[in-house]
Amino acid sequence: MICCLNPRCPHPQNSDDAIACQSCGAGLIISLRGRYRAVEPLGQGGFGKTYLALDQDRLDARCVIKQFSPQVQGTKSLEKAVRLFNQEAVRLHELGEHSQIPTLLAYFEHDGYLYLVQQFIEGQSLLQQMRQQGAFNERQVRDVLSDILPVLRFVHQHQVIHRDITPMNILRRNTDDRLMLIDFGVAKRLSEESVAEPGTRIGTEGYAPMEQFRGGKAYPASDIYSLGATCLHLLTQAKPDTLYDPLNGRWMWREYLLERKTVVSDQFADILNKMLKDLVNERYQSADEVMRDLNADSFSPAARGVKASAPVSTSRTAALSKSAVSNPAAQRQTPLSQNPSRPPTSTPPTSKPPTSNQPVSKPGLSRPPLMRAASSACIHTFAGHSSWVTCVAISPVAPLLVSSSLDDTIKIWNFKTGELLSTLKGHVKAVNTIAISPDGKLLISGSDDYTLKLWNLHTGALLRTLTGHSRDVNTVAITPDGKLLASGGEDRTIRLWQLNSGVPLKTLVGVAGMVKAIAISSDGKLLASGGLDNKIKLWSLQSGDRLNTWQGHLNSVNAVAIAPDNQLMATGSKDKTVKLWNLRTGELLRTLSAHSRDVNTLAITPNGKALISGSSDTTIKVWNLSSGDVIETWTDHLDSVNAIAVTPDSKMLVSGSSDQTIKLWHLPG
Repeated sequence: MICCLNPRCPHPQNSDDAIACQSCGAGLIISLRGRYRAVEPLGQGGFGKTYLALDQDRLDARCVIKQFSPQVQGTKSLEKAVRLFNQEAVRLHELGEHSQIPTLLAYFEHDGYLYLVQQFIEGQSLLQQMRQQGAFNERQVRDVLSDILPVLRFVHQHQVIHRDITPMNILRRNTDDRLMLIDFGVAKRLSEESVAEPGTRIGTEGYAPMEQFRGGKAYPASDIYSLGATCLHLLTQAKPDTLYDPLNGRWMWREYLLERKTVVSDQFADILNKMLKDLVNERYQSADEVMRDLNADSFSPAARGVKASAPVSTSRTAALSKSAVSNPAAQRQTPLSQNPSRPPTSTPPTSKPPTSNQPVSKPGLSRPPLMRAASSACIHTFAGHSSWVTCVAISPVAPLLVSSSLDDTIKIWNFKTGELLSTLKGHVKAVNTIAISPDGKLLISGSDDYTLKLWNLHTGALLRTLTGHSRDVNTVAITPDGKLLASGGEDRTIRLWQLNSGVPLKTLVGVAGMVKAIAISSDGKLLASGGLDNKIKLWSLQSGDRLNTWQGHLNSVNAVAIAPDNQLMATGSKDKTVKLWNLRTGELLRTLSAHSRDVNTLAITPNGKALISGSSDTTIKVWNLSSGDVIETWTDHLDSVNAIAVTPDSKMLVSGSSDQTIKLWHLPG
């Protein structure tokens, strides 16, 4: 199909071979800029129409075209409408690429109309989801906050205020269930004078705070208010402004829920009420502050999705709240204690990422600035990758840190000085995984280009390319003696190779799903794997036989780590949990449930005392491996934590994130 781009056409869809619109007679534009072909109308608003389109330069990838054709009267109104439409393009450009914000693809004028082209997100809005599935429970709303607050932190750290957060402007992406923040049409920079004229209302009534309706003023706390109002709507299925008592100046949403026999925890109610304070200075001032309190209260029964069978009386609620205040120690008596300290606001990257045509850096020639740590545990932040950091590795014999990225490169750093020593370019697609040989001489990498590459770690020379996988290579591991390499990929295979020569030795039989993670025991006898079949498999490296299959996770297994004594194994999953297993018997010893989104990466310290996990909720958690208690929670990353590695002396940790940075941390104890 092809769409007529006449904004007043009542029936714009036409057959592919049409030359003129069969409805209005206007000539059809086959493709805008010879590239974007509109195929289906998606919606219409005050500024114009939105179309689903195909990007013919990207194999007909779907995208969204926003056409500016405002239905406004008067010169001032039109000027303001043009300014706001231009502003959306500017804001999306300023924010760059974030995995949970639609990417701006193009902005141009054609035949007297302005067009904005952006990434197409397939999924439902939270409003649509609520209308189909009913009111959200506390656990679901907590998940919404855990997923969208890091995005809001990213937006605010780029000095942008969204000003229109509603359930309609948060989409749940079908491919991975992540939430997307959309519609930056009325967003503004913190340093700007207000776009609105005095008295102009900016935002959506019921969700926007009063400061936006009184002269258009907005602050980070204004977005937090709108997000709180969005949460109320999801919890109650009632418009937020119907839940406020103006005579007494208080919210009535909790009483509304009690009438429907639904209870939320006192602590969570306190969080929402603080987000919704009338006075700006009484609200949370940053997304970090909300996340701090949300993480500190993630173990209450209601937080886990437990619904009350009957309403709790107001007096009992007050008594419980008073008891918690009078006995602070009781608040800390949770199954998995968390660090109660307040994490300071993260500092955004200040160094610019390299351009795609930047030459390979030579040792000693590039030293990106080290950014000031956002918390006392964070020592340095390394910036240089231009896309997500997918994996990190630490040399066992030198102060070298290696990182891989979706920008198709591998970077080698001196982690003591922060110096970028070299950038390795050889893969033609994203690099997903890396590993360093036990003697510190060789580096292996795996990529979406289906290959593995073997490099000299000290010179950066490419030694050989290993082929055999028929899909993306997701994970690699090297045996402690440095002789054997194992790789796993999306082709549902685990392959064994001779490391030095690159000769393929064996393909393990019996892998049922895409392989996401592998780990090798310290004695070099066992290999553990996990993937999309939700199972953990144990293999003999000597014979290649599958020894056992363990089940327990409810979603794909993203990470596997084996303790140095080979007695215990940890697995992390998309089901948000970490599980600890007896490696010899297969007994499930403990389930750790502190993360609010996918667990992407795990590491056990060489001294065997601590387990570290990284998650899509942007946090890193340090656990006492014996007790299962959380020792530390770090929230400095702005996006998903994808990779972690520990130094041989168990004193420092390195993490890589979708926020394009690598961070170096002091480990406790």
